[in-house]
Amino acid sequence: MGIGSIWYRKTLLTITGIPLVEKLSTTYGKKLASRFIAGETLKDALDEVEALGKLGIMATLDHLGEGIHDLSEAAAYKDQYIKLIEGIAASKASSNVSLKPTQMGLALDRAACYENIRAVVKHARRHRNFVRIDMEDTPYTQATIDIVKRLHAEGLTNVGTVLQAYLFRTDQDVQDMLQARISLRLVKGAYKESAEVAFQKPAEVLESFKSMIKLHLEQGVYTAIASHDDAIISWVKAYVRTHHIPKHAFEFQMLYGLRMNEQARLAKDGYRIRCYVPYGEMWYPYFTRRLAEKPANLMLVLKNMSNLKR
Repeated sequence: MGIGSIWYRKTLLTITGIPLVEKLSTTYGKKLASRFIAGETLKDALDEVEALGKLGIMATLDHLGEGIHDLSEAAAYKDQYIKLIEGIAASKASSNVSLKPTQMGLALDRAACYENIRAVVKHARRHRNFVRIDMEDTPYTQATIDIVKRLHAEGLTNVGTVLQAYLFRTDQDVQDMLQARISLRLVKGAYKESAEVAFQKPAEVLESFKSMIKLHLEQGVYTAIASHDDAIISWVKAYVRTHHIPKHAFEFQMLYGLRMNEQARLAKDGYRIRCYVPYGEMWYPYFTRRLAEKPANLMLVLKNMSNLKR
């Protein structure tokens, strides 16, 4: 990601945060967002997971929702996740689940948020499933880590979280989480963060990302590497080959709607690949982050808009 790409991402995230832009997008943009969203219902999502499974691609299902305004919404999302876990079990889908802590009430009441997440994780354990707690922007970083550590201390070890390479604090967080044997998804980071807390230069983010990956692989910890970057993917392939690390010791993760041919190719080549499959009605925040990742995603949507007008 060059300087121009960083400027593009920050600018687009700022623009899409304007209420009028959000209103127009949610009114007219649903068809365009469908490239990145598996559908609005659980059935839609499970159908997509089944199709991915036929290609050898695993999934993690995310019922979209964040920035809620009332704890009753959090309770409703908790219930939806319990239904999701039951749906995965009934369909025998090769999928775990991902959820956002603000969706469970983190910004409103931390104790209530913990109980909601705990209920989901306990239900997942009954069905021998795993819950990934997504990492949001920096106001919630420490609270999210604390939740995962507390759940592990209670014996609920079927839960992990995500660490973002662009944050200064991540190097120490990686060390702490490795010591606690907590499963992590490793990412570069997709939120708009200031120079006070995050690397701004692409080379620094890349160096941090590679350092995280190497440390996990060297420690023999199962490693989930989330990236669409060919350079990263090629580097990982070369690293595990020269260090005699088996393909079952790690997995690549990519997003639904992006590089689907590459996902299928990786699976065919014997790599473990997991697709992040979001569904639900609250798709706008997720959609805007996908557009902000690179200009090509926005160009794709604009092209589709042009086709719709013909």
